[in-house]
Amino acid sequence: MLRTEEMLLNVGPQHPSTHGVFRLVLKIDGEIIKEAKPVIGYLHRGTEKLAEDLQYTQIIPYTDRMDYVSAMTNNYVLCHAVETMMDIKVPERAEYLRVIAMELGRVASHLVWWGTYLLDLGATSPLLYAFREREMIINLLNELSGARLTFNYMRVGGVKWDAPEGWIEKVAEFIPYMREQLKGYHTLVTGNEIFLNRVKGIGKYTKEEAINFSLSGANLRCTGVKWDLRKNEPYSIYDRFDFDVPVQDGGDAWARYQVRLAEIEESLKILEQACEQFPAEGDILAKVPKIIKAPKGEAFVRIESPRGEIGCYIASDGKKEPYRLKFRRPSFYNLQILPKLLEGESIANLISILGAVDIILGEVDG
Repeated sequence: MLRTEEMLLNVGPQHPSTHGVFRLVLKIDGEIIKEAKPVIGYLHRGTEKLAEDLQYTQIIPYTDRMDYVSAMTNNYVLCHAVETMMDIKVPERAEYLRVIAMELGRVASHLVWWGTYLLDLGATSPLLYAFREREMIINLLNELSGARLTFNYMRVGGVKWDAPEGWIEKVAEFIPYMREQLKGYHTLVTGNEIFLNRVKGIGKYTKEEAINFSLSGANLRCTGVKWDLRKNEPYSIYDRFDFDVPVQDGGDAWARYQVRLAEIEESLKILEQACEQFPAEGDILAKVPKIIKAPKGEAFVRIESPRGEIGCYIASDGKKEPYRLKFRRPSFYNLQILPKLLEGESIANLISILGAVDIILGEVDG
Protein backbone atom coordinates (compact mmCIF):
# COMPACT_ATOMS: atom_id res chain seq x y z
CA MET A 1 0.00 0.00 0.00
CA LEU A 2 1.19 3.50 -0.86
CA ARG A 3 1.19 5.81 2.14
CA THR A 4 0.30 9.48 1.66
CA GLU A 5 0.14 12.37 4.05
CA GLU A 6 -1.57 15.73 3.93
CA MET A 7 0.39 18.76 2.84
CA LEU A 8 -0.31 22.39 2.01
CA LEU A 9 0.34 23.50 -1.57
CA ASN A 10 0.27 27.09 -2.81
CA VAL A 11 -1.02 27.60 -6.35
CA GLY A 12 -0.23 31.21 -7.21
CA PRO A 13 -0.20 34.13 -6.77
CA GLN A 14 2.25 33.99 -9.70
CA HIS A 15 0.93 30.82 -11.33
CA PRO A 16 0.21 31.43 -15.07
CA SER A 17 -3.06 29.51 -15.00
CA THR A 18 -4.57 31.65 -12.23
CA HIS A 19 -4.83 34.45 -14.84
CA GLY A 20 -3.64 37.12 -12.46
CA VAL A 21 -2.42 37.51 -8.91
CA PHE A 22 -4.70 34.91 -7.36
CA ARG A 23 -3.59 32.42 -4.72
CA LEU A 24 -5.13 29.07 -3.86
CA VAL A 25 -4.01 27.38 -0.67
CA LEU A 26 -4.68 23.67 -1.15
CA LYS A 27 -4.72 20.93 1.44
CA ILE A 28 -3.89 17.81 -0.54
CA ASP A 29 -3.58 14.13 0.26
CA GLY A 30 -1.49 12.67 -2.52
CA GLU A 31 -3.19 13.88 -5.71
CA ILE A 32 -6.56 14.60 -4.10
CA ILE A 33 -7.64 18.07 -2.96
CA LYS A 34 -9.11 17.93 0.54
CA GLU A 35 -9.64 21.64 0.96
CA ALA A 36 -9.14 24.77 -1.15
CA LYS A 37 -8.98 28.33 0.18
CA PRO A 38 -8.90 31.23 -2.30
CA VAL A 39 -6.75 34.17 -1.18
CA ILE A 40 -7.63 37.41 -2.93
CA GLY A 41 -6.69 41.06 -2.58
CA TYR A 42 -3.28 41.21 -4.25
CA LEU A 43 -4.68 43.51 -6.95
CA HIS A 44 -6.94 45.63 -4.74
CA ARG A 45 -6.87 49.27 -5.87
CA GLY A 46 -9.59 50.71 -3.65
CA THR A 47 -11.65 51.89 -6.64
CA GLU A 48 -14.88 52.38 -4.69
CA LYS A 49 -13.20 54.44 -1.95
CA LEU A 50 -11.17 56.52 -4.41
CA ALA A 51 -14.41 57.34 -6.28
CA GLU A 52 -15.66 59.31 -3.27
CA ASP A 53 -13.09 62.02 -4.10
CA LEU A 54 -13.62 61.95 -7.89
CA GLN A 55 -16.13 63.60 -10.16
CA TYR A 56 -18.37 61.16 -12.02
CA THR A 57 -16.56 61.55 -15.35
CA GLN A 58 -13.22 61.04 -13.58
CA ILE A 59 -14.40 57.65 -12.26
CA ILE A 60 -14.86 56.18 -15.76
CA PRO A 61 -11.15 55.34 -16.31
CA TYR A 62 -11.13 53.46 -13.00
CA THR A 63 -13.89 51.17 -14.26
CA ASP A 64 -11.68 50.19 -17.22
CA ARG A 65 -9.20 48.66 -14.79
CA MET A 66 -11.70 46.32 -13.11
CA ASP A 67 -12.64 43.88 -15.87
CA TYR A 68 -9.86 44.97 -18.20
CA VAL A 69 -10.80 42.29 -20.75
CA SER A 70 -14.24 43.86 -21.19
CA ALA A 71 -13.83 47.51 -20.23
CA MET A 72 -16.75 48.86 -22.31
CA THR A 73 -19.41 47.18 -20.14
CA ASN A 74 -17.76 48.62 -17.00
CA ASN A 75 -17.83 52.10 -18.56
CA TYR A 76 -21.48 51.65 -19.39
CA VAL A 77 -22.76 50.45 -16.01
CA LEU A 78 -21.38 53.53 -14.22
CA CYS A 79 -22.76 55.96 -16.81
CA HIS A 80 -26.09 54.11 -16.79
CA ALA A 81 -26.35 54.52 -13.00
CA VAL A 82 -25.67 58.27 -13.15
CA GLU A 83 -28.08 58.70 -16.09
CA THR A 84 -30.76 56.85 -14.11
CA MET A 85 -30.32 59.22 -11.15
CA MET A 86 -30.37 62.32 -13.37
CA ASP A 87 -33.13 61.03 -15.69
CA ILE A 88 -30.99 61.66 -18.78
CA LYS A 89 -32.27 60.61 -22.21
CA VAL A 90 -29.32 59.27 -24.22
CA PRO A 91 -29.41 60.07 -27.99
CA GLU A 92 -30.24 57.11 -30.24
CA ARG A 93 -26.99 57.23 -32.22
CA ALA A 94 -25.00 57.13 -28.98
CA GLU A 95 -26.97 54.09 -27.77
CA TYR A 96 -26.17 52.21 -30.98
CA LEU A 97 -22.47 53.05 -30.63
CA ARG A 98 -22.56 51.85 -27.03
CA VAL A 99 -24.22 48.54 -27.91
CA ILE A 100 -21.83 47.89 -30.82
CA ALA A 101 -18.84 48.67 -28.59
CA MET A 102 -20.12 46.43 -25.77
CA GLU A 103 -20.93 43.49 -28.04
CA LEU A 104 -17.58 43.71 -29.80
CA GLY A 105 -16.06 43.67 -26.33
CA ARG A 106 -18.13 40.63 -25.38
CA VAL A 107 -16.86 38.69 -28.41
CA ALA A 108 -13.26 39.74 -27.67
CA SER A 109 -13.66 38.71 -24.02
CA HIS A 110 -14.95 35.24 -24.90
CA LEU A 111 -12.10 34.86 -27.41
CA VAL A 112 -9.56 35.58 -24.67
CA TRP A 113 -11.29 33.03 -22.45
CA TRP A 114 -11.41 30.38 -25.20
CA GLY A 115 -7.76 30.78 -26.16
CA THR A 116 -6.36 30.92 -22.63
CA TYR A 117 -8.56 28.07 -21.37
CA LEU A 118 -7.29 25.78 -24.11
CA LEU A 119 -3.74 26.93 -23.36
CA ASP A 120 -4.30 26.00 -19.70
CA LEU A 121 -5.28 22.52 -20.84
CA GLY A 122 -2.19 22.14 -23.02
CA ALA A 123 -3.29 23.28 -26.50
CA THR A 124 -1.27 26.14 -28.03
CA SER A 125 -2.90 26.71 -31.43
CA PRO A 126 -6.34 27.92 -30.19
CA LEU A 127 -4.72 30.85 -28.38
CA LEU A 128 -3.07 32.01 -31.61
CA TYR A 129 -6.33 31.81 -33.56
CA ALA A 130 -8.33 33.51 -30.79
CA PHE A 131 -5.89 36.40 -30.51
CA ARG A 132 -5.80 36.82 -34.27
CA GLU A 133 -9.56 37.55 -34.27
CA ARG A 134 -9.37 39.53 -31.03
CA GLU A 135 -6.73 41.78 -32.57
CA MET A 136 -9.19 42.71 -35.32
CA ILE A 137 -11.76 43.70 -32.68
CA ILE A 138 -9.18 45.63 -30.67
CA ASN A 139 -8.21 47.53 -33.82
CA LEU A 140 -11.87 48.46 -34.37
CA LEU A 141 -12.28 49.64 -30.78
CA ASN A 142 -8.99 51.51 -31.04
CA GLU A 143 -10.32 53.43 -34.05
CA LEU A 144 -13.46 54.25 -32.09
CA SER A 145 -12.00 55.19 -28.70
CA GLY A 146 -8.27 55.81 -29.20
CA ALA A 147 -7.28 52.99 -26.83
CA ARG A 148 -6.70 49.25 -27.10
CA LEU A 149 -7.62 47.92 -23.66
CA THR A 150 -8.78 50.60 -21.22
CA PHE A 151 -11.10 52.51 -23.50
CA ASN A 152 -12.59 55.31 -21.36
CA TYR A 153 -15.14 55.74 -24.17
CA MET A 154 -18.55 56.08 -22.50
CA ARG A 155 -19.72 59.39 -21.09
CA VAL A 156 -22.69 60.32 -18.91
CA GLY A 157 -25.31 61.05 -21.55
CA GLY A 158 -23.63 59.31 -24.48
CA VAL A 159 -20.15 58.60 -25.82
CA LYS A 160 -16.85 60.45 -26.13
CA TRP A 161 -16.50 60.45 -29.94
CA ASP A 162 -18.57 59.58 -32.98
CA ALA A 163 -17.61 56.60 -35.15
CA PRO A 164 -15.00 57.42 -37.83
CA GLU A 165 -16.14 57.42 -41.43
CA GLY A 166 -16.52 53.86 -42.73
CA TRP A 167 -16.21 52.32 -39.26
CA ILE A 168 -19.70 50.78 -39.17
CA GLU A 169 -18.97 49.16 -42.54
CA LYS A 170 -15.78 47.64 -41.10
CA VAL A 171 -17.76 46.16 -38.21
CA ALA A 172 -20.31 44.74 -40.67
CA GLU A 173 -17.49 43.15 -42.70
CA PHE A 174 -16.01 41.55 -39.58
CA ILE A 175 -19.24 39.68 -38.69
CA PRO A 176 -19.28 37.04 -41.50
CA TYR A 177 -15.52 36.58 -41.09
CA MET A 178 -15.93 35.86 -37.37
CA ARG A 179 -18.78 33.43 -38.05
CA GLU A 180 -16.52 31.47 -40.39
CA GLN A 181 -13.71 31.37 -37.83
CA LEU A 182 -16.16 30.18 -35.18
CA LYS A 183 -16.89 27.12 -37.32
CA GLY A 184 -13.15 26.48 -37.42
CA TYR A 185 -12.95 26.68 -33.62
CA HIS A 186 -15.54 23.94 -33.33
CA THR A 187 -13.69 21.80 -35.89
CA LEU A 188 -10.39 22.30 -34.08
CA VAL A 189 -11.48 21.87 -30.47
CA THR A 190 -15.13 21.11 -29.74
CA GLY A 191 -15.09 17.53 -31.00
CA ASN A 192 -11.57 16.73 -29.77
CA GLU A 193 -11.75 13.64 -27.55
CA ILE A 194 -8.76 14.72 -25.41
CA PHE A 195 -10.46 18.05 -24.71
CA LEU A 196 -13.80 16.36 -23.98
CA ASN A 197 -12.13 14.03 -21.48
CA ARG A 198 -10.72 17.06 -19.66
CA VAL A 199 -13.99 18.99 -19.32
CA LYS A 200 -17.00 16.63 -19.34
CA GLY A 201 -18.37 16.07 -15.85
CA ILE A 202 -15.71 18.32 -14.32
CA GLY A 203 -16.66 21.13 -11.92
CA LYS A 204 -20.31 20.17 -11.90
CA TYR A 205 -23.03 21.85 -9.85
CA THR A 206 -26.83 22.07 -9.89
CA LYS A 207 -29.19 24.91 -10.75
CA GLU A 208 -30.06 25.33 -7.07
CA GLU A 209 -26.39 25.56 -6.10
CA ALA A 210 -25.75 28.13 -8.82
CA ILE A 211 -28.60 30.31 -7.54
CA ASN A 212 -27.56 29.89 -3.88
CA PHE A 213 -24.01 31.00 -4.71
CA SER A 214 -25.34 34.03 -6.69
CA LEU A 215 -23.65 32.87 -9.88
CA SER A 216 -24.46 34.72 -13.09
CA GLY A 217 -23.56 34.75 -16.76
CA ALA A 218 -22.44 31.50 -18.35
CA ASN A 219 -21.83 30.07 -14.88
CA LEU A 220 -25.58 30.27 -14.26
CA ARG A 221 -26.86 29.55 -17.76
CA CYS A 222 -24.85 26.31 -17.91
CA THR A 223 -27.35 24.84 -15.40
CA GLY A 224 -30.40 25.52 -17.57
CA VAL A 225 -31.40 28.89 -16.09
CA LYS A 226 -32.31 31.19 -19.00
CA TRP A 227 -31.39 34.50 -17.40
CA ASP A 228 -29.75 37.34 -19.28
CA LEU A 229 -30.40 40.94 -18.29
CA ARG A 230 -30.30 42.03 -21.95
CA LYS A 231 -33.48 39.92 -22.38
CA ASN A 232 -35.03 39.72 -18.92
CA GLU A 233 -34.54 43.36 -17.91
CA PRO A 234 -33.64 45.12 -21.19
CA TYR A 235 -31.55 48.28 -20.92
CA SER A 236 -30.18 50.65 -23.55
CA ILE A 237 -31.76 49.52 -26.88
CA TYR A 238 -31.40 45.74 -26.46
CA ASP A 239 -35.16 45.28 -26.79
CA ARG A 240 -34.81 46.19 -30.50
CA PHE A 241 -32.69 43.16 -31.35
CA ASP A 242 -33.64 39.57 -32.07
CA PHE A 243 -31.24 37.20 -30.31
CA ASP A 244 -31.39 34.12 -28.10
CA VAL A 245 -29.99 33.32 -24.66
CA PRO A 246 -27.93 30.10 -24.96
CA VAL A 247 -28.32 27.61 -22.12
CA GLN A 248 -27.07 24.11 -21.28
CA ASP A 249 -28.18 21.89 -18.44
CA GLY A 250 -24.99 19.95 -17.69
CA GLY A 251 -23.64 22.38 -15.09
CA ASP A 252 -20.06 21.30 -15.83
CA ALA A 253 -17.02 22.83 -17.54
CA TRP A 254 -18.20 21.39 -20.88
CA ALA A 255 -21.58 23.15 -20.55
CA ARG A 256 -19.89 26.46 -19.76
CA TYR A 257 -17.69 26.05 -22.82
CA GLN A 258 -20.72 25.46 -25.06
CA VAL A 259 -22.62 28.44 -23.64
CA ARG A 260 -19.76 30.88 -24.20
CA LEU A 261 -19.15 29.86 -27.79
CA ALA A 262 -22.88 30.08 -28.50
CA GLU A 263 -22.90 33.55 -26.94
CA ILE A 264 -20.33 34.71 -29.50
CA GLU A 265 -22.79 33.78 -32.26
CA GLU A 266 -25.62 35.66 -30.51
CA SER A 267 -23.44 38.76 -30.10
CA LEU A 268 -22.70 38.64 -33.83
CA LYS A 269 -26.48 38.64 -34.46
CA ILE A 270 -26.86 41.77 -32.31
CA LEU A 271 -23.94 43.46 -34.08
CA GLU A 272 -25.40 42.63 -37.49
CA GLN A 273 -28.78 44.16 -36.60
CA ALA A 274 -27.16 47.19 -34.93
CA CYS A 275 -25.10 47.92 -38.04
CA GLU A 276 -28.21 47.65 -40.24
CA GLN A 277 -30.27 49.92 -37.97
CA PHE A 278 -27.49 52.42 -37.25
CA PRO A 279 -28.85 56.00 -37.62
CA ALA A 280 -27.36 57.99 -40.49
CA GLU A 281 -27.05 61.07 -38.28
CA GLY A 282 -27.78 62.34 -34.80
CA ASP A 283 -26.19 63.53 -31.58
CA ILE A 284 -23.74 61.37 -29.64
CA LEU A 285 -24.10 63.18 -26.31
CA ALA A 286 -27.13 64.48 -24.44
CA LYS A 287 -27.17 68.00 -23.03
CA VAL A 288 -25.55 67.53 -19.65
CA PRO A 289 -23.83 70.06 -17.37
CA LYS A 290 -20.05 70.37 -17.63
CA ILE A 291 -19.81 69.45 -13.97
CA ILE A 292 -22.23 66.61 -13.28
CA LYS A 293 -24.02 66.58 -9.95
CA ALA A 294 -26.34 63.66 -9.32
CA PRO A 295 -29.37 64.66 -7.23
CA LYS A 296 -29.68 63.56 -3.61
CA GLY A 297 -30.76 59.95 -3.39
CA GLU A 298 -29.57 56.53 -4.46
CA ALA A 299 -29.77 54.25 -7.47
CA PHE A 300 -28.79 50.70 -8.38
CA VAL A 301 -28.57 49.43 -11.94
CA ARG A 302 -27.37 46.12 -13.34
CA ILE A 303 -26.34 44.93 -16.77
CA GLU A 304 -25.03 41.76 -18.42
CA SER A 305 -21.25 41.70 -18.76
CA PRO A 306 -19.35 38.80 -20.41
CA ARG A 307 -18.79 37.36 -16.93
CA GLY A 308 -22.31 37.86 -15.65
CA GLU A 309 -24.33 40.43 -13.77
CA ILE A 310 -22.43 43.63 -12.99
CA GLY A 311 -24.22 46.18 -10.86
CA CYS A 312 -23.50 49.75 -9.80
CA TYR A 313 -24.92 51.39 -6.65
CA ILE A 314 -24.58 55.13 -6.15
CA ALA A 315 -25.58 57.12 -3.08
CA SER A 316 -25.49 60.87 -3.71
CA ASP A 317 -25.75 63.88 -1.42
CA GLY A 318 -26.08 66.25 -4.37
CA LYS A 319 -22.38 67.01 -4.80
CA LYS A 320 -20.18 66.48 -7.85
CA GLU A 321 -18.66 63.40 -6.22
CA PRO A 322 -20.67 60.34 -5.08
CA TYR A 323 -21.20 59.94 -1.35
CA ARG A 324 -20.84 56.17 -1.81
CA LEU A 325 -20.15 53.95 -4.81
CA LYS A 326 -20.37 50.17 -4.90
CA PHE A 327 -19.95 47.70 -7.76
CA ARG A 328 -21.51 44.25 -7.84
CA ARG A 329 -18.64 42.44 -9.59
CA PRO A 330 -19.61 39.09 -11.16
CA SER A 331 -16.12 37.54 -11.02
CA PHE A 332 -16.07 38.04 -7.23
CA TYR A 333 -19.37 36.21 -6.77
CA ASN A 334 -18.65 33.48 -9.33
CA LEU A 335 -15.41 32.68 -7.51
CA GLN A 336 -17.21 31.78 -4.28
CA ILE A 337 -18.23 28.32 -5.50
CA LEU A 338 -14.63 27.30 -6.28
CA PRO A 339 -13.78 25.67 -2.87
CA LYS A 340 -16.86 23.46 -3.19
CA LEU A 341 -15.99 22.44 -6.76
CA LEU A 342 -12.39 21.56 -5.90
CA GLU A 343 -13.06 19.47 -2.80
CA GLY A 344 -12.38 15.80 -3.59
CA GLU A 345 -11.02 16.57 -7.08
CA SER A 346 -7.57 15.64 -8.33
CA ILE A 347 -4.84 18.22 -8.85
CA ALA A 348 -5.05 17.48 -12.60
CA ASN A 349 -8.62 18.85 -12.71
CA LEU A 350 -7.88 22.04 -10.74
CA ILE A 351 -6.94 24.16 -13.75
CA SER A 352 -9.83 22.77 -15.83
CA ILE A 353 -12.29 23.85 -13.14
CA LEU A 354 -10.76 27.23 -12.34
CA GLY A 355 -10.40 28.20 -16.01
CA ALA A 356 -14.02 27.30 -16.79
CA VAL A 357 -15.27 29.80 -14.18
CA ASP A 358 -13.62 32.66 -16.16
CA ILE A 359 -12.57 35.18 -13.53
CA ILE A 360 -10.76 38.47 -14.03
CA LEU A 361 -8.72 39.36 -10.95
CA GLY A 362 -9.05 43.11 -11.40
CA GLU A 363 -12.77 42.60 -10.99
CA VAL A 364 -12.46 40.16 -8.08
CA ASP A 365 -10.31 42.51 -6.02
CA GLY A 366 -11.95 45.78 -7.09
